[in-house]
Amino acid sequence: MILIWESEMHDFCFTIPYGLLLVCGGVIGYAKKGSVASLVGGCGTGLFLILAGYLSLQAFNKRKNSYLALILETVSATVLTWVMGQRYMQTSKIMPAGIVAALSFVMTGFYLYKITTGGNHIPPKKD
Repeated sequence: MILIWESEMHDFCFTIPYGLLLVCGGVIGYAKKGSVASLVGGCGTGLFLILAGYLSLQAFNKRKNSYLALILETVSATVLTWVMGQRYMQTSKIMPAGIVAALSFVMTGFYLYKITTGGNHIPPKKD
């Protein structure tokens, strides 16, 4: 049962919602505080991750892995972990810096796991 669940954890299933959360966070930050940095950072990074997730999904539909997408996702999550972790250390604010840093840390671990295990599991072709 665990092996079946692990094989179905595709990176795009988590990357696209992760990107959407970042976009929403950027828009909310702009709407509440007028923060252009939140809007540009959240939307820019979120849209980039959505694009990487889409590339991975397209490769999966072609029964391939997109290691380029996995690398882009990993680098983005790592950079977000670092930047938002530093911001959290400076401000001690859980929202948004601590939440984004923690979520990005988890996503970085997930992406590294996917890279080390060979990417997305491609199911056998059904005849």
